[in-house]
Amino acid sequence: MHFQFSENPDNNYFFSQSHQPFFVLAFINAVILMLIFMLSYKGVIHIAIASSNFHSYGLIYLLFTPAFLAFLFTTFPRFASTPVIEKKEYMRVFSFFYLGSTLFILGSIVSPIFSALGMLLPFIGHLSGMLILKNIYSTTTMEDKHDIFWIYTAMRIGVLSHLLFIIGELFYTPIIGMATEIAVYPYLFLLTFSVAQRMVPFFSHSMEGRNDTLMKVVFSLLLLHVVLEGIYTNSSFVVDILIGLFIGKEILRWKFQFPNPNPLLWVLHTALYWIPVAFILGGLTNLVTLLTGITFLALDIHMITLGFIFTILIGFGTRVTLGHSGNMMQADKWTKYLFYATQAVVILRVFVSLLAAFGWNFMILFDITATAWVLLLLTWAVRFFPVLINGKKLTQ
Repeated sequence: MHFQFSENPDNNYFFSQSHQPFFVLAFINAVILMLIFMLSYKGVIHIAIASSNFHSYGLIYLLFTPAFLAFLFTTFPRFASTPVIEKKEYMRVFSFFYLGSTLFILGSIVSPIFSALGMLLPFIGHLSGMLILKNIYSTTTMEDKHDIFWIYTAMRIGVLSHLLFIIGELFYTPIIGMATEIAVYPYLFLLTFSVAQRMVPFFSHSMEGRNDTLMKVVFSLLLLHVVLEGIYTNSSFVVDILIGLFIGKEILRWKFQFPNPNPLLWVLHTALYWIPVAFILGGLTNLVTLLTGITFLALDIHMITLGFIFTILIGFGTRVTLGHSGNMMQADKWTKYLFYATQAVVILRVFVSLLAAFGWNFMILFDITATAWVLLLLTWAVRFFPVLINGKKLTQ
């Protein structure tokens, strides 16, 4: 069956499932935001807010946040055994993100006032999305709320970090550093890992039982990381190494087949293996920075956000898109190349930081890496936007 747009949103396939408009918006935002960041970082264009703040805010709250709301609005009710989220609820959240993204992007070029307004609307959407999850969490009759508790907790922390980021941008810039730490670690990482530690072993048919102390320990260490970074930058290196070792040991306990012959599992396993690499290498480079003053261009944050969070997003996003459109749950050659390209982008970004640390000219490789990331996003869009927008049936 071929689906067409309708002037009536109630009959529009694109809006018929919550994940569809959110995924499309998130990927479009990512492409536009990265292009503007590249041009501003190189001094080609001038934007109204600092390039680093534009980059952080855009990717955290206009890429990852709507993308994970897309996934959670679909799966959280299932986790909690509650009715599906009504269209009017998720469309209200989507509207705030859509309008806010537009204002933020245009405002960053025109005026900081419009850019600030563009932050407020996604914040309202973020808060509204969190309240939807809160209602589900409060009304579920399930006795075991372990997984949904940690997902909901991470989302609440995300709303807090969002508010702090806006306050920092409008009134007190130094807060932005702390807001970013909170956003990356006890928000994005905790949220992604909360979902991954439930779903990836399930998809992989891991027979190992749940470790009930896992999330408590990870959460405590993430909070300690933020506290230490608030006291003195890069001082959390011991905690980071402990997180990497602890989670790495847990991943090995799950006994995944790696490399898995199923690409839809291989990409999820690869994302998980980036966690110990990111935290341990990030901790070591932060120690080097403390001792020598050599900087690594936020290597730790980029390995976590690209290696783990973005890779898992590509993996989950592809599964949800295929599974909820009537397509076969199989990765064709295009999808396999996308998964490989995702890892190539992560590795290139690692080399950018290493070149910077050695004092070499990293801008050429930076341009290549950013361009490769944009091309990766565009390729995913070309392949899967027709599925999300019109319900296209893919040929293997």
